[in-house]
This record gives sequence, structure tokens and C-alpha cells, in this order.
Amino acid sequence: AWSAIAEEMWRLFLFSEFVFDLPDALPPSLAGVPLAVADAQPLVNDVCDRLRSDVRTRSTYIERAEIVEKELGLPEACSGMSDLGKRDTFPFEERTFLQKALTALQKEDLDTVRGIVAEHAHTVWVGKGESQSQWGVVESAQKLIEQCTDFDRQLPDHAKNQSALIDYYLASLREIDRLHREFEQSVGDFISSAGPMSGVIQKARTSYRRLAEKVQSVFIRHLETQGWPPTGKLANTDVFNRLVAPKLQQAGFRVAFIMVDALRYELGVALEKQLADDCAVTLQAAFSPFPTITTVGMAGLLPDAGEKLSFVDEAGSLIPKIDGSSALTVQQRMDVIRKKYGARFAEMRLNDLVQKAEKVPAGIDLLVIRSVEIDSQLENDPQETLGLLPKTLSRIRAAIHRLREQGFKEVVIAADHGFYLNVSSEAGDVCAKPPGTWTFNAHERMLLGNGSSDANNVVMATEKLGIRGTYAMAAFPKSLVPYSRGLLFFHGGASLQEAIVPVLSLRLEAETQEKRKIKIELKYKSGSKRVTTRIPVIEVKWVTGDIFELDQDLEILLEAHDAKGDVVGEPRAGGVVNPATTTITLKPNTIMPLAVRMVEEFEGQFTIKALNPTTLVTYCSLNLETDYTV
Repeated sequence: AWSAIAEEMWRLFLFSEFVFDLPDALPPSLAGVPLAVADAQPLVNDVCDRLRSDVRTRSTYIERAEIVEKELGLPEACSGMSDLGKRDTFPFEERTFLQKALTALQKEDLDTVRGIVAEHAHTVWVGKGESQSQWGVVESAQKLIEQCTDFDRQLPDHAKNQSALIDYYLASLREIDRLHREFEQSVGDFISSAGPMSGVIQKARTSYRRLAEKVQSVFIRHLETQGWPPTGKLANTDVFNRLVAPKLQQAGFRVAFIMVDALRYELGVALEKQLADDCAVTLQAAFSPFPTITTVGMAGLLPDAGEKLSFVDEAGSLIPKIDGSSALTVQQRMDVIRKKYGARFAEMRLNDLVQKAEKVPAGIDLLVIRSVEIDSQLENDPQETLGLLPKTLSRIRAAIHRLREQGFKEVVIAADHGFYLNVSSEAGDVCAKPPGTWTFNAHERMLLGNGSSDANNVVMATEKLGIRGTYAMAAFPKSLVPYSRGLLFFHGGASLQEAIVPVLSLRLEAETQEKRKIKIELKYKSGSKRVTTRIPVIEVKWVTGDIFELDQDLEILLEAHDAKGDVVGEPRAGGVVNPATTTITLKPNTIMPLAVRMVEEFEGQFTIKALNPTTLVTYCSLNLETDYTV
């Protein structure tokens, strides 16, 4: 029968490719399995390559290979073999290559890891969502460890003074923070138990922590001698007067000021790259006032803060004031702006502008948009919510589109402070407070009051740190640790990550381009409508016959929505998925398999949507339903 012949042919071709690729002798238990003659090796390899790469036969290849592997008992028969060649004929080989990569990472043999990742991280077996997540962790760890080694070697050349260190951080060293964040996002996407991955995860975290502490040591040394903010650079307290106020001198010129809580500098770089596709954008660094907490940083973004911001101790609480007026709460800060600009001013939350599509009344020249999502999410549970960061950046991008539609000419995006991810925190990662009388504790990272320094703390006059008001001294740990145990995410203290923030200036032009007609195709398992895994792989294809688009890329968002429109699944970050924004870059007429991580608690019907990342218009949708076995 044809079915029997087909089974024999599949077994012959797959087993022959596997044997031809083996550097060592075949185990005795497999010696009697039929094998193609040696001269047929080019044909066998070519046929198998075609079956794996052709989307029409890929799923059949996976099914047949899994059957043959089980029939022949290959994992057990080859358990004693350390080298299985380079081809991923069977799924158990991909597991072997993954283990090799893990072992090489532990030994910091990065050349070997890089080679294994290049050859095996994107094979047919990674089409399984769980495998994509594991290889994503390996690839992210390899990049992080590699870059930490390079920057560690370069650091002494840029450590001579505060200005040199800051310039080095802004130009390249901030990439370490990006790679670390992306690594932690990949770890967060790895929803199975860590198991053999735990050693590699700890190795990467230790590499980052070691370098971050070296940089911190240099930063603190210069901070003690040169103070804060750095001379000759843009203080965050001057952002409004220098970048926003001048634009409001012209009546009817509409300006939006987006105040983002905890948008650290490396995230600003990622946002700038995304916005550059939509409008003219300029990125520069600004330096947050101490202590780097929300109430202080947001007050520092108000009009005249550079000259009139001061801090008063009232019953153990720090009260920021602008020219004597309290600026502690959101309402008080908005009143400071309203007092200066009156009916020309309005404010709203980022979500209200994007999701509710609220209209800005006529006559409003200054619109302040507030975003607190990053800080609130990471304060709540950084390991679980780190993957939500891209959502905020996507909403900012969508907000720019809404503002352009409503006639705004310019946008300034600023942040109150940054943050440090302390996910490698250990039992001893805590700093004892220095001796003294400290009346205010800023998020367990900076103390205000009076006291003296010790071996683990810096104590400085507040005047030298740019802190005006009733506090005489400020104390903070020399290391990247808090005054309390267990903080995986923190800000409030003195570090490059906490105190350097981005400022983006955008010039919006009216849309004149003719709207492109985009055709996207979405498929799951050759048309199946039931999802059996919490990391389903969706095939995405940008279909175009326009010869002018064949050498271009297309950026989309891919999201899974439930019946209420809530997001219940997103692609795993890494590869073609931008970790900062989760946008996906597609090539024309090329099928892109994407692992979508579903929310664990969700079950039921949902819709996969391909969206325009700027306007959030839906290009294509695919209705599916969960059918989990456990």
C-alpha cells in the first residue's frame, strides 16, 4: 500500500540524513536499520532541507520525524553520544544542541554558544513555542555576557571624570541596561520551570551585576567630588522652560508635554527609534533631581522648577514646592501649570487619549499627558510585569498619531526618574543605614536629614546634590543595593540608571502620504482553530505584489484579544520582535512563525490581530479557541 511505502521512505530519508551527519559510529542497536548508500547523501540532505523549509510540508515533516524518532528509540539509543553532528533531523537533537549551548555558556565559551545559536536557534523544531522561549533565553544570555565582557574591558578608558563616564554611558554603555532588560524579559517569557536553564540565568545576571557595580563605583567616586546635576548639561528641572515654554509664546501653536513615570534612558533610545519612522524626533539626555522618586521628579518637570523648586520637611514627609506652592500631588502639580497658562492648558492620562480617543477642546495650546504605567507595573511585580513595558511605548506611539490628527505641532516627552532592575538580589544585598537622624527615606535608596558617612554609605551636603530646602544632608548606599531586603526594582538613589532620563522632542507634520493597502495573512497549524499550547506559533505573512515594496520592511503589532478587547497574548520578545515595543518587522511575501505567549489564566475564544503600530488599525484577524489538555 502507498501508506506503507510512504512510511518506509520517510524512515529511510530521515534516518539516513541523521547517520550521514554523525561524526562517530552508529550505536550497535541501530546497525540493522535500512540506510541509503553513501553516494545518495547529497540527495538525502537536499530532500530533507526542502521538506523542513517548505511551509507546505513543514508540519508533515515534524509529525513524521517525531514518529520515526519514537519508533527507533533514538533518544535512548544515542544517550551516550556527545556529538550528533550539525543537522537537526529529529527533535531530540535540538534538545542536545540546547544542552551544549547551556554548558558552553556556563564555561563562558561564547564563540561556541554563538555558533550553536546561529545554526540551531531557528530550526524547524523551534517552531514549538516552548523551544523558542528556551533558545531566546540562551541567545539573550550570550549577548549580555559577551557585551558585559567587552564593556568591562573598555571602562577604564572612560572613567577619568564624571563627564567622560556620562558620555560613555549615553553613547554605548547604556546598551548593557537594554540587553539586561531584554534578557529578563526572555526569562519572564520562559514559563516552564527553570530546570537546566537556572545556571545560565544566574550566570548572565551575575555578569551584569558585576559590571553594573564597577560602573557604580566610578559614578559614586565622581559624584562625591563633582556633585549633581552635572555642569554644562541639561538638568531635568530646566526641561519645561527650555523646551516647552518657548513654543507657547505663539498663540494657537499646539504643544503636548508627555510626562512618563520611570522612563529610563535606554527605553528612551528604543522609543526614539520607533518614533523616527513616524516623525522628526530628537533625543537628548537630562539629569533628574535627587532623590529620584516620582514626587520629586514630576515636580522637577514643572514650569520654573530650575529656579523655584525646593523641598520642605513636614512631619517626616518631603513636600516639593514651586515658588512656595505645594507640588506633592498630581492635582497640585497640574494647578502650578494651570496658574501660569490658564484656559490654554488641559491635562489627561495617556490611556484616555489612546484607548478612549478623547478629544482635546479647541483653544488648548498646552496639553499635558500623564503616564504612570511603567512605574506602577514594576513596583507591583517586576518579574511578571517587565514584559508589559512595550505596551506603554506602543501607547505613546499611538498617542503621537492621535495628537497629529488633532492639530498638535510639537510634542516633548520627558521622565521623572529612571530605575534599576535588581533581579539578581541575594540574601545579603542590603545596606545598613549610616549613623544619624534621618527624617525622610526615599524608597529605601536615599535618606535626608543629618548624619555621618561610613564604609558603605555616602553622606553629602544637600546643596552639593542640588537639593534645595530644609534638609541639610543626604545619605545613600555606595552600591546598587537598597536599605531594605527583597526589592527587585528600585529608584530613589544615585546611579546612572536612576538619574539619567531621556527627553524627546518631536515635530509633527500633517499626514500627506497616500494610505498604503496592506494585506496580512495569519494562519495557525494549517488552518486549525483550536490551540493546544499556551505558546502557540502563528504564521504571519505580508502579501504584496508591488515591485516597489519588495525591498522594504513592514512593521506590525500582533496581539491576542478576548471578547472584551483585552490583550490575552503577545509575541515572545527577541528575534524579529522588538523587545522594547513588541513590534514585528516583516519581509515581503515571507512567512514568519511567531510564538505568542498566552496569559496563563485565560481560556476560551480569542482573536489574533495584526495591527498598525501607529494607528492601531487592524490589518487582519484570526479567530481561535483554547483547547488545553491540562
